[in-house]
Amino acid sequence: MKTMKLTGYAFAVTLGLGLVASSCSSDSSSSEPLPAIGGFNSADEVGASDLVAYWPLNGSGNESKSNTPPSNTIGTNWVAGAKGQAANFTNGYITYPAITALTQSMNAFTISAWVKVKNNQTAIPGSGSVSTFFSMARPGGDWQGNIMLYAETGQLRPVDDAGVVNDSIKVKAGWNTAAEGTQIYENWLHLETWMVADNLVTPGKHVAGPNVIGGTWAQLVFTWDGATNKFIIYSNGSKISNPAFEVRGTNTSLTMDATSTPMIGAFGNVATTADTWNKPLTGGVDEIRIWKKALIPADINSLYELEKAGR
Repeated sequence: MKTMKLTGYAFAVTLGLGLVASSCSSDSSSSEPLPAIGGFNSADEVGASDLVAYWPLNGSGNESKSNTPPSNTIGTNWVAGAKGQAANFTNGYITYPAITALTQSMNAFTISAWVKVKNNQTAIPGSGSVSTFFSMARPGGDWQGNIMLYAETGQLRPVDDAGVVNDSIKVKAGWNTAAEGTQIYENWLHLETWMVADNLVTPGKHVAGPNVIGGTWAQLVFTWDGATNKFIIYSNGSKISNPAFEVRGTNTSLTMDATSTPMIGAFGNVATTADTWNKPLTGGVDEIRIWKKALIPADINSLYELEKAGR
């Protein structure tokens, strides 16, 4: 995501300026609508008929489509976010009961979220932790949810030829279908200091179009289309996933567990695992949306521009 800038305005109020402001307020141009972006006036219009869940996280944890409140909130407060307010976690997470619209089978889906994280590894090698943005937690204590959007923030701190440590983060998105077993795939996005250029094409590294966005608000979008068995990851409105790794699996629909429950900031087993990599989130999350279709690139770019503009 591109960095959001919050601009403050200072007003000097005098009787004369007040009169000028009063006269200007009657100008008909002040009520003119903002120009559309990609044919949309607000982010809420993008894929509106297929939107199945939306968490504005604007000072409340409620899911707005079903008006479902959280069942548990840990280590969470509200701060200025990418758009309005956002959830800020300190070893925290938010859990929800099952939401009917998110327990249906889908032959395609899209999940988008604004996130703000940094690498948390403290040594090379070290034992940092994963940063989970969203997960549809499955029953039985499995960490792998039906849908997942997260990042390896405790790994990948290479040293370049000059001996400089580069903080890089591997963003992951995946799904786990109840019908076919685990299907988890990843792409790479550097959220911190950029690695040396020749690492971009190193075989086995899924780098395609990375953005340097560590420590700032960035939009991540994950789409999966069962008709093509293709999954794609976007950052700040642009595709970052490597085409060589986008076609995965053979399943043509995602069978959601009937009791699958949404979690923001953690995997489903975060309260029971003893693994050091699996910890609650320290970072920010904002504007989570889920659709039952794979959004096209133009609409994803429009969504980014609209949310970035606070619309």
